[in-house]
Amino acid sequence: MKAAVFAARARERLLSFEGLFLLILLATIALRFYSLDLKLFHHDEAIHAWFSYRLLTEGVYTYDPMYHGPFLYYATAGIFSILGDSDLVGRIIPALLGILLVPLLYPIYKLGYLDKKQTLIAALFLAVSPNMVYFSRFLRNDIFIVFFTMVLLVALLYYFERHKVQYALVAGAAIGFGMSTKENMPIIVLIFGVYLLYLVWTRKVRLPVHWVQDLALGALVAVGIMAIFYSSFGAHPEVLMDGWLRAIEHWTSMHQAQRLGGPPYFYILLFLLYEVPILILAAVGTLQFVDIPGIVSRWREGRTGHAKNPGEEEGVENEEKIAPEGATPPAPRAGGWRDRLRDILSGTGEIQPVDRQKEFARFAIFWMLLSLVAYAYIGEKVPWLILHQLLPMIFVAVYLMTTRKAVIAVVASVFLIAMTFHVAFIPADINEPIVQVQNSEDLREVFAEIDAADKVAVATDSYWPLPWYYRGDRASKLAYYSQKVSEPTIYGGDFNLVITHDGDTYPTLDGYVKETYRLNYWFSYEENKERLLEYYFLRNGKMGSRNLEVFSRVPTGTTA
Repeated sequence: MKAAVFAARARERLLSFEGLFLLILLATIALRFYSLDLKLFHHDEAIHAWFSYRLLTEGVYTYDPMYHGPFLYYATAGIFSILGDSDLVGRIIPALLGILLVPLLYPIYKLGYLDKKQTLIAALFLAVSPNMVYFSRFLRNDIFIVFFTMVLLVALLYYFERHKVQYALVAGAAIGFGMSTKENMPIIVLIFGVYLLYLVWTRKVRLPVHWVQDLALGALVAVGIMAIFYSSFGAHPEVLMDGWLRAIEHWTSMHQAQRLGGPPYFYILLFLLYEVPILILAAVGTLQFVDIPGIVSRWREGRTGHAKNPGEEEGVENEEKIAPEGATPPAPRAGGWRDRLRDILSGTGEIQPVDRQKEFARFAIFWMLLSLVAYAYIGEKVPWLILHQLLPMIFVAVYLMTTRKAVIAVVASVFLIAMTFHVAFIPADINEPIVQVQNSEDLREVFAEIDAADKVAVATDSYWPLPWYYRGDRASKLAYYSQKVSEPTIYGGDFNLVITHDGDTYPTLDGYVKETYRLNYWFSYEENKERLLEYYFLRNGKMGSRNLEVFSRVPTGTTA
């Protein structure tokens, strides 16, 4: 009997809101940390890890806008100093930040901007989203930006709830660290800032009396953090003078060149490939928010002349809206915009009663739409930028989360889980746009040949990720020429192994045998454009790739 009671209580606790939230958090941890070094570093990951390693071992770092902000390098160098330098350790911080997105939902729920069902489904989507999982296991800046965006959101919500300076300082820190991480953080700050002005002007939030002081302190924290990192802790103060200008010039040129271009609907295609349940639910949530059925019914009532009196719906009488319990009554109309502005700036005047969940949904829709437009416009189209559109889309997708809609969301998450395992946990080259230019698993065979050799000539400029995988004492056996060199140079160097790119290689080398390996690969639209529907379901077909040709010296006394 006691066992039955204990089991019933355990089941009740497990199926409670807190129990389910904890289970989702545990699943989030497992999906981020399980076999974290399963795949070789991506091209960009290897570069980021190498720069971090040099920062740790040589103290060498200067901001270059091509490689984004300094925070990633200092954070990665820091964890290398504690746990050692490896693929797994390099991905620990991204994985941790990806995990922390889920508990950051809890304070939003506690403030009443999300209900229990919304919080659980949002947590589920963050936990199993293919893009959220993949790029939480990926040493790039974007998961850092998503984390700082969530911290900024929570800090601002609490600031306008509690009017305490510490939340302004946290918001300033989130902005400072975000701006020190990647150059797209200003997009988020601008979106948040515009909506905040709307909230203040419409008296949905009130500025505290000391808001100017809080703003100044928050800005000081943000600027201070940026100054520390961009100046390399004072080693390069000149970056503070021209770094921002070089960043604007670089990314303006990248936008115009469209080096990695794509159509404006590029990210919609990625949503359809990986996040289709979230995309559909976000569309439904948007339609629910604007109340399309209500608009249609009111239009029909207007045509038939049988419109209801304003007080006949939802128990509302004579156009008087029922304010939420405990809300401050609506403010009397000010004498004009000058009076309103004076009240706003002085932190006086009453605020309007607000349905928090609906207002949060309005903000999420605004955030989502502006993000979609911004990244559709930006000429550089790369898969990791989808994260900054996906985060607000998840909040829109959970709007008006009824039990029926929650069940649909849970069932639809099977698709997300399947795609997550496909893109993140298959130890082989996958034909997916999410990989961009991923280093091939074939390189493991090249590494084995390098390990067995005494001297290696790298006669090509396509040599990444070799500097990362052969660093420190292991680097001495590799000679980088960064181009194809003359055959006498090869023969005179007494190399056991010669590595070239198949686009510029040797027909033969006397005394060597040649093998071809895939260096990196990507989804090729040209190779699959005639079979896109088939590709969507089978995820197979031809991939684009760059290849290495590896010449191995034949042992003396044998023939090639």
